[in-house]
Amino acid sequence: MAHNWTSPASHVELLETSSRCVTESRTHNFDVAGYSLDGMGVGKYIRSSRYSVGGYHWCIRFYPDGESVNDAGNTSCFLCYLGGAKDVKAKFALTMLRTRGIQAEVVSWRAKEHVFSQRNDERGRRRFVSRWSLKSLSREGEGDGCFTIRCVLTVRKETPLVLQGDLEPCIGDPTGADVTFRVGGQEFPAHRFLLAARSPVFRAQLFGPMAEKDMGRVKVVDVEPAIFQMMLHYIYTDSLPPCDDRDGHSIATLQHLLRLMCEKELCEKIDVKTVRSTFALANQHKCEQLE
Repeated sequence: MAHNWTSPASHVELLETSSRCVTESRTHNFDVAGYSLDGMGVGKYIRSSRYSVGGYHWCIRFYPDGESVNDAGNTSCFLCYLGGAKDVKAKFALTMLRTRGIQAEVVSWRAKEHVFSQRNDERGRRRFVSRWSLKSLSREGEGDGCFTIRCVLTVRKETPLVLQGDLEPCIGDPTGADVTFRVGGQEFPAHRFLLAARSPVFRAQLFGPMAEKDMGRVKVVDVEPAIFQMMLHYIYTDSLPPCDDRDGHSIATLQHLLRLMCEKELCEKIDVKTVRSTFALANQHKCEQLE
């Protein structure tokens, strides 16, 4: 394969990108009242209310008689991820506190960073606190049966790729372009690596297992050239071009562009939990592909 290299005198656009890691921490207290050594039975649990950290939903599950028969004589405690299909990196600590009079720590357990997912949605301690050590909290131990399970949760979120520098001159510039889109009789040269980095749709189309061997020219159907031009502008600059109602189609074009982008994203993220609401949205906005 031949490669074309620009000479030192050529104009070179330098691309700089950045990303950052953002964490959010929150403490949730799950108050348990009326604890008794009589118990509930192995495998049965009580749970906290659902709460949000890092934009995802969580809850605490506490098994007074252990999660399984192998945990006999112990309680079990788990942090459960209720966020669905998206994987989330998080670390947390579980602490049991006496709440009779002043708070006093009974036991504390800290987990290493863990990737929560739809299939791996809980993490915790199977042998959290022995039932014998909780005797003083129960009515049989002359306690009031009240204690608190405290969870300190930190969720790590990686922000999307951020473009820095002025890449607007690169839009439509054939210099270094390695793919050309043909849209409604017009041609748009572009740079595959940037499209793939900014759009999972383009990544799958240009580099995925279904990508054709020769992806130098791509025909785009059912999209107006003006809309495609605006989409490229957004991909290269992370912003939409100036909008002027006098062009006769700017607002409608923006709306159509937004619908197309959202429609493709939603098509890839349908599951049993979202199919009903997604169908209603598709029907409301006449998104035929999504519907």
